Amino acid sequence: MTPSTAPPASGPARATRRAPSLVLVNTGDGKGKTTAAMGTALRALARRWAVCVVQFVKSGRWHSGEVTLLSSLGAQCHTLGDGFSWESTDLERSAEMARRAWDLARRAIGSGEFDLVLLDEVTYPINWGWIEERDVVATIAARPPHVNVILTGRDASGPLIDLADTVSEVRKVKHAFDAGIRAAKGIDF
Repeated sequence: MTPSTAPPASGPARATRRAPSLVLVNTGDGKGKTTAAMGTALRALARRWAVCVVQFVKSGRWHSGEVTLLSSLGAQCHTLGDGFSWESTDLERSAEMARRAWDLARRAIGSGEFDLVLLDEVTYPINWGWIEERDVVATIAARPPHVNVILTGRDASGPLIDLADTVSEVRKVKHAFDAGIRAAKGIDF
């Protein structure tokens, strides 16, 4: 196979300053947004950071491996959703659960107790009007200087993207689910 390009001969310009904290957004229709964020949380724990994970949609019934591991390493993990919206029998209850999750997340961000706060799947309740985007943006913008925040979920809005220092879009090329293959323990949860 002939390579399509040669390796770079020089690197990008070096960064010259440090930020006291960063805001990251993992968005897009591909698999891996939460996985990437959980990997960053794992890295933060290895640096002895205080970590808080708030899951807005996922249900505690799933017993995800990443939450089990992060909790065992000292992260505060709050899985506060009730699962997929299309499986809900009471969307108003789901909305109220999201508002309670946001109340907890707002306190975690503002408290200064945590070095990293991960808002998993927060874009969904924002986009559905269950929590106020203005409040989320204002809370993150006013956070204590050392508090890093990661937001995950599809369809991150312009204000969230503008607020972020780093935005990664995960694009689906192919997914096993589309071929009828169920989510697998250890790979998907």
